[in-house]
Amino acid sequence: MDTSLLVEQDEGLLRITLNQPGKRNPLSTAMMGQLMAVLREAGMKPEVRVVILASVGPAFSAGHDLSELVGREPAFYRQVFDLCTQLMHTVQAIAQPVIAQVQGIATAAGCQLVATCDLAVAAESARFATPGVRIGLFCSTPMVALSRAVGRKAAMYMLLTGEAIDARTAERWGLVNKVVPDADLERETRNLALRIAEASPLTVGIGKQAYYTQIDLDQAKAYDYAKEVMSLNALAADAQEGMGAFLDKRKPRWCGR
Repeated sequence: MDTSLLVEQDEGLLRITLNQPGKRNPLSTAMMGQLMAVLREAGMKPEVRVVILASVGPAFSAGHDLSELVGREPAFYRQVFDLCTQLMHTVQAIAQPVIAQVQGIATAAGCQLVATCDLAVAAESARFATPGVRIGLFCSTPMVALSRAVGRKAAMYMLLTGEAIDARTAERWGLVNKVVPDADLERETRNLALRIAEASPLTVGIGKQAYYTQIDLDQAKAYDYAKEVMSLNALAADAQEGMGAFLDKRKPRWCGR
């Protein structure tokens, strides 16, 4: 039985745990394929409201499995980085918010995965780095997610030096949302997920898709797109219920329509 990826579901939360601590939870081709399959399946389950992506051991993920990347043909490298790109797209394409629960180190593609997730909670001991420059393989694909999560100077510092930053710096730069004591990491991440799960799943899905669609548009086009999304959202049964519940000072009853 393959236990490299653990999946648990309760209270509307789907917890996915990378479980190869001895290898520092590498994003091997097998792991990326499994992770993408689980995320896509979760995306089709309305009962799943939020996804938590966690890991065990001293590393959240050390990135690609370098043993796969030595002495290969160009087509193999393209396949690996294409698969990684598909995984990152999947994280942001599913309707449910994905929260990274980060302990230990998150380096290279592991750091990319944190930057890609919708939200991230980090333990105080967590560290983040894009150290590819140190081994002659620049973190070009991690750069895409990293540079969209932090400022340009911060991204270039990480990419050019390969040095690790601590959790508080990652929070200050915008790579993670919240830093908590190590002992509180799982509880705090779960509390955040449950808070999000209180909202209408339809509304959350609409909002997540709209966010990633508008973020790279210029402001005028972003407003043109967003006002249409919001107009259609206002017609939804959950929007009408939510506004009515607010006015009536009662808890809304979501129907997912």
